Amino acid sequence: MPTAGSLRIEGRTIVLRDDWVLSCFNDLRKQVLAARPDDDLPGYDIDWSGLNHLDSAGATLIAELLGSERLMQLAEADTAMTPERKGLLVAVARATSGLDATPPSHAPGIRESLAAVGRAITGFARGQKLLAGFIGQTLATLVSIIPMPRRWRVTALVAHIQRTGLNALPIVALLTFLVGAVVAFLGATVLDDFGATIYTVHLVTFAFLREFGVVLAAILLAGRTASAYTAQLGSMKANQEIDALRASGLDPMEMLVIPRVLAMVISLPFLTFVGMVSGILGGALVCLYSLDISATQFLSIVERDIPLNHFLVGLGKAPVFAFVIAVIGCLEGLKVSGSAESVGQHTTSSVVQSIFMVILLDAVAALFFMEMGW
Repeated sequence: MPTAGSLRIEGRTIVLRDDWVLSCFNDLRKQVLAARPDDDLPGYDIDWSGLNHLDSAGATLIAELLGSERLMQLAEADTAMTPERKGLLVAVARATSGLDATPPSHAPGIRESLAAVGRAITGFARGQKLLAGFIGQTLATLVSIIPMPRRWRVTALVAHIQRTGLNALPIVALLTFLVGAVVAFLGATVLDDFGATIYTVHLVTFAFLREFGVVLAAILLAGRTASAYTAQLGSMKANQEIDALRASGLDPMEMLVIPRVLAMVISLPFLTFVGMVSGILGGALVCLYSLDISATQFLSIVERDIPLNHFLVGLGKAPVFAFVIAVIGCLEGLKVSGSAESVGQHTTSSVVQSIFMVILLDAVAALFFMEMGW
């Protein structure tokens, strides 16, 4: 049993005896409160040569009695004290005085800013290298199972096509219809100044056949389906279900990644076609009710002046966008570290990366086709 410590004042010296530990805290606290009203106590010397045991609770009471700065001065000046006890007293004095508080952050200088830019570029390059490797692994797995129909996951593929394609049809059709109407309104407003409102038909048709149909559908799938892929695979990774598949001799790429990628590649061209038709329909309704362009006239202009290659260019970009979106969603899901916070972070990352890659690839494709005269 520890012996309750004692406190007495002899002249200008505070004398501490016996054990100042947590089990005696209540008795020691009463003694400290009784002696504390003397405002000159922080200036007193201290005699702790009679201390037997001391823990952080007792050191905190001594810091309250003397003040943190005075305790630190006395502890550092006492050459007879053991290093362990001195370290305890100094640490408690620092903690109670706030000296261990984090210093206020200063505005980053040029070097810190350049270092942050360098880290961001390095991280981006590392991510693109990892993405390229995962694309190669996906293609290699796909090529290896094509000659073996017994390894095809038809049920999983059909289920993912329903979730990815059929369930997304209403939102894709509605969004592209509204965007088509907006484009027609804006085009008519501008072209009316030149007396060329008839070319609103060309504007809407060109825009949706080449760009808006596929880009809007791809962005919707990036936000809707890529995030779902990441959340599903991330949850499986966090619950160690993917490790269980590997332990059972099954390939997660073949069972989880390939059906999702193929479902996206199959679904996005159909959604792109729906987006094209809905967008042109929205523009046609604006032309019909605001510009007095009849449906027959609208269709004749489309048939006469819009080449088929614009439709093929837009539709040809859909499988590429779909493959990239699906691969990014699956990769981010497999990168989850095992916590719920990590699932959320990688889900956000998959959406941002997918939309960025869609817009980047679309810009590259637009430049390429423009230079080729298509």
